[in-house]
Amino acid sequence: MGLVDYSYEGFYARFDPTSQKDGALLMGADNIVGDDYEIVFKTEGERIVAWAKNRFDAEVGFFDIDTSRKLQLANARGQSIRGLLAFVAYSDTPEPGNYWGQMALFCFNPAYATEMNAFVDRCAAKLASGTRPNIDLGSQAVEKIFSEPDWLPSETVPLPKKESGSAVLKDHQTMSEKAINQGRAGNKGCYAVSWAFIIIVVLAVLYFVAHLAGVL
Repeated sequence: MGLVDYSYEGFYARFDPTSQKDGALLMGADNIVGDDYEIVFKTEGERIVAWAKNRFDAEVGFFDIDTSRKLQLANARGQSIRGLLAFVAYSDTPEPGNYWGQMALFCFNPAYATEMNAFVDRCAAKLASGTRPNIDLGSQAVEKIFSEPDWLPSETVPLPKKESGSAVLKDHQTMSEKAINQGRAGNKGCYAVSWAFIIIVVLAVLYFVAHLAGVL
């Protein structure tokens, strides 16, 4: 197995929207932790910049020079590239503040798309649950993707060190976001049940508050 050209690279990287207004869209239902993003390349001046585009064809942010170069090289080698939303954050500096986020990025040989895409999908599920798997894998770990169909790295990666004035706003899928994903997948039964459960919880909270207030 060690002689097979798996050509894999995985890493986490920051991305930034072009404005606070555009960044605020990251808090909406069109951008959910674990979602898939297409990586596209745009020529800006004398350099090529990699951008992340969500499933609704909206460009949500760009990567820095180093990350753009790594992704451009992977693209030039003919590798497949997948990006997963890992988290969304907000920083109040520089003024007037800005949203930003991090992607889990996977570059791999398209000849092994079946196994690699299944692995990326498993990582997406982990991110959705709030777990950040270590995706920077050595050759022996990569081989496990092929020899163990359900394999995932046990090692995790912590969130970046929190800086003053910064906060992570999204790092997992909420119950309502899971319901939205069920609807996207066409699972109407689960979608309806999920929303019914949410409504019941909200009504229970309202009843409890009203009871404490002496209304009921």
